Amino acid sequence: MSREYYETLEVNRNASDAEIKKAYRRLALKFHPIKNREAGSSEKFCQLAEAYDVLSDARKKATYDKFGEEGLKGGIPPEFGSSGAWSSKYTYHGNPDKTFKEFFGGDNPFADFCTNAEPLQFSGWQPGVEKTQDSPIETDLNLSLDDLFHGCTKKIKISRRVMNNDESTSSIKDKILTIDVKPGWKEGTRITFPKAGDQGPNRIPADIVFLVRQKSHPLFVRRGNDLVYKATISLEMALTGFSVNVPTLDGRLLCIPVNDVVHPTYKKVLTGEGMPLTQDPSQRGDLIITFDIQFPDTLSADRKKLIKQAFKH
Repeated sequence: MSREYYETLEVNRNASDAEIKKAYRRLALKFHPIKNREAGSSEKFCQLAEAYDVLSDARKKATYDKFGEEGLKGGIPPEFGSSGAWSSKYTYHGNPDKTFKEFFGGDNPFADFCTNAEPLQFSGWQPGVEKTQDSPIETDLNLSLDDLFHGCTKKIKISRRVMNNDESTSSIKDKILTIDVKPGWKEGTRITFPKAGDQGPNRIPADIVFLVRQKSHPLFVRRGNDLVYKATISLEMALTGFSVNVPTLDGRLLCIPVNDVVHPTYKKVLTGEGMPLTQDPSQRGDLIITFDIQFPDTLSADRKKLIKQAFKH
């Protein structure tokens, strides 16, 4: 039977890793056979586990997003097979309890709020068992070019499972992660919060890692520490000289005279007007001005004659 994993977890296709985890946590507790004896709850519990197993794994999720369930389970087209970015012929192991226990770090998360006279046993910390750390949880931190130029502070709220003082039960708590963005940070900069992931018995919480992703800017393209600005000019301006006004990220307007003949590969370099250097924000890269020369669509015979005469002298 065809499955729509995002619908199963009641999240949209742009859901973050944290939102996927939160959805599985809520729905798995709701439909777990221990808590829910209604018809169909066991099947729903299994569907939730399979959906989470796919969407919580970066390669499986990428494969599912691009090729659907058919590509995920049946195999991707051969032309994509060599990149290593996709999973191949996925089959769920069929044990939703295993997925549930791995997620919650024990057999019985219901111990947090169980009021029965005879509480269910929870597989808590076991002496002599070596703790292993969960794989890092990576998520994108989308920043504007202005954020990366000036620096800023971002506060991100996460929900995570925290072990209680009895070391056997756990609860969900919110935590605010503060990121001080430094001027000059580049695409791919990694910010790591050690052991900030879910806690559980016999496990070391995963590190949470944010990866800087730079949003596009309407005026500038960034190349390392340099900024590139493209000015549109006419052929007349390219041949006879002109001045170009260039706004800056710190609110100034630079008026740059250009007296050279501007050819298609011509560049004007303004030293020290680019991005701040992370190691020393008082130092900056360059601002590079390139030119898009607009040629006329047609020329009259008289204009062509005048141009020829001008180039004879």
